[in-house]
Formats: sequence, C-alpha cells, structure tokens
Amino acid sequence: MRTIRLVVEYDGTAFSGWQVQAGLQARETVQGALQEALEKMTQVATRVRGASRTDAGVHARGQVAAFDTEKDSIGVLGFERGLTQLTPPQLVVRRAEEAPPGWDPKRSARGKRYRYSYWSDTTPTALERERAWWVRGRLDLERMQAAADHLLGTHDFEAFRSAGCSAQHAVRTMYDLKVEVGPWARVDLVVVGNAFCRNMVRIFAGTLAEVGLGRRAPEDVAEILASRDRTRGGVTAPGHGLCLEEVIYDDRLPPRPEDNRDLDPRPAAGEGE
Repeated sequence: MRTIRLVVEYDGTAFSGWQVQAGLQARETVQGALQEALEKMTQVATRVRGASRTDAGVHARGQVAAFDTEKDSIGVLGFERGLTQLTPPQLVVRRAEEAPPGWDPKRSARGKRYRYSYWSDTTPTALERERAWWVRGRLDLERMQAAADHLLGTHDFEAFRSAGCSAQHAVRTMYDLKVEVGPWARVDLVVVGNAFCRNMVRIFAGTLAEVGLGRRAPEDVAEILASRDRTRGGVTAPGHGLCLEEVIYDDRLPPRPEDNRDLDPRPAAGEGE
C-alpha cells in the first residue's frame, strides 16, 4: 500500500468547505472533488485525509492532504497532473509525492499559518471582494497589533472558539500574530499556531477589527482571553477573508507535546482542526 501526500490550492468561493457532506454532490466540497477524481483514476473509492477542514468560502494556498492506494502504475507526477485535470478549475494539486505508509497530514503537523485579509476603506473592492472582508472604514494597525500581542503564547482560548467546536479543550499556542499592510487598501492578519479551534482565526479577526475601528481598546483582548467567555469576544469574521497559507511540519516550529498530540479528537468543521 502506498501513501501519497498532496499540496492543494483552492479558491473556496464555490465550495461548501473541505469536508464531504450528506446532501451535497462530491464536487461541492474539496475533499469530495479530490475523491471523485481519484476514483476515476484508480477505479477504487479512496478516502482523502486533510490537514484542516476549512469552512465554506475559506481558501487555501497550502492545504496538505494524503490518501492510500494500491495503484502502482500511476506515478506521483501522474497523480499530480491527473487530479488537477479531473477537478474543477478552482482546485489545483500543486505537488504530489510519496509519504510513509499511513502518514496522516493532521497528526503529523507542528502547526499552521493562516492569513486573514481585510479591505480597509470607505468604499468596497471589486477585485478583492471574494478574498477580503470589507470593514467599511480605516483600520488602525498599531492598535490592532497591540491587541494581537495579548494572544501570543500558550493560553486557554475558550473565548475565541465557536459554540459548535467539539475539541475537548481550547488550550493552544500562538507563535506569531502580525498585522501587515497589504497592497492598495488591504490589511492582513497573519497567524501561526500549533493548532486551532473551530472559527478561532475568524474570531481573532473579528475582534481585532473592532479594535482597529476604535470600538474596543487593545487591552480589552487580554480581558476577553482571561474571561473564557465567547460572548465577550468580537464577531466571527466572514470566511471569504481567510486563507490557509501553509501547514508546517519542519523544525521552524517545535513538536506538539506528546500528551496533547490529539488536540481535536473529533474533527470539527472550521479552520485548523
């Protein structure tokens, strides 16, 4: 049995998220589109494992997936090209390679890097409308960065996960949160962490937007974090502003602690689980 690892890029606008869902056609989800294409190539139903179950509308530049196959006649380049040809144009397999048998992209990951993009202007954008959240105003980046700094380190992020999150706890480590100036009126929040609860980055983004617009003080974020109360946090920012940039496996991040390897024992919809 072979295990093939994929690096996948997709525009999430037309997809109902990563996960196959009852009542939806295969091509309406990223996982379903890949599995449908694999079945055409191998003539066998094949399950694709993903590093992150991104929500509807969320994009990915560096999603990582894997599948097992007994098909020896197709090389990794064949899978790379064949899957890209057989999936919708909004989905591209950027790379395929052999992996250790049974390799799991989620459990092997040391962390993930996400980018949340805002459109910070008094008028909306046409070209970035499916890539950035229009906040209808000018964001104060210094205030946002001061607020983001309170989220660095290891904390219980109970106040920053959705009510539907099925993880046993919300203790996570954030290694980096940067508020950056993008092109034109775009502002980016770049987040690197060892793992994420459901909607966590989007709740970060919504809360920091309220700080940037002057509706909250930067120190309010520390109080929200300490409260462990989701109702005190900001709105959940729309999914279309979020992009999974990279899943990190190398020594740029430390290994996840052995006693917390399974931070999300049951897969829950949402970024980073």
